[in-house]
Amino acid sequence: MNNYVILTDSSCDLSASLMQELGVASIALEVNLDGIGTKYNDELDTKEFYQLIRTKVGAKTSAANMERFKAMFEPYLKEGKDIIYLGFSSGLSVTYMNGKNAAEELAEAYPDRRIAAIDTLCASLGQGLLVALAAKKKAAGATFEEVVDWVENNKLHLCHWFTVDDLFFLKRGGRVSAATAVLGTMLSIKPVMHVDNEGHLINVAKARGRRASIAAIADKLTETGIDPDSQLMYICHGDCIEDAQLLADMVKEKYPNCEIMIDYTGPVIGAHSGPGTLALFYLGTER
Repeated sequence: MNNYVILTDSSCDLSASLMQELGVASIALEVNLDGIGTKYNDELDTKEFYQLIRTKVGAKTSAANMERFKAMFEPYLKEGKDIIYLGFSSGLSVTYMNGKNAAEELAEAYPDRRIAAIDTLCASLGQGLLVALAAKKKAAGATFEEVVDWVENNKLHLCHWFTVDDLFFLKRGGRVSAATAVLGTMLSIKPVMHVDNEGHLINVAKARGRRASIAAIADKLTETGIDPDSQLMYICHGDCIEDAQLLADMVKEKYPNCEIMIDYTGPVIGAHSGPGTLALFYLGTER
């Protein structure tokens, strides 16, 4: 009997409607906007958020603390349900550790219940895709143990390939130097990045111009994708839907039978990556 739930946090960037369809719930993380204050990310209109940060309104994010995680987990435990929590990469946030610590504390209070806290080492719709695939396994009848094992065995095959349009946000977050940001902007050099096996965002290559960086992301799918023509893939964008559609078209031209979902990079991730962020997520031979 599949008497368990799959929980995550809002860095996964899954829409409320899709989470409802998948039977998944998430804990909202916080975004603090200069002059506006702190909001849970699901209280923010995503398009308006990008309009604000384009004007250089500062944005900072906060992890959910242990008490909020306990408040989310405990009602399920009281109902007699086990929990699989799939958390935001520990290489990018303390969110997962807070969730893990809350799970360990609750496990002592509810010894008859199982709580698995998994560091996905994923972010944005990469985390979202892993959550969605796990939820589909559950819906197909997989047991608690089978889902946990599948996630652990496949999370390092969840490929994240990113580019950004504005290096200002990466500079502010310490991902590139001020000199690199200025020179890159002048020469229209765009970074091509991925999330590595430790869950860190790593700058891998450079492309000259926006279209070249988008093509470089599509090429990574050809290099490492596992049977791309039969996959479900996610694309996220920082309020640049035309570029997201261009990437989808590049992928579909080679792999017409694949399924692609496009959605926003949410405020928690977007606060650090900025407008014009574009990413492709899929299962590959390696990250």
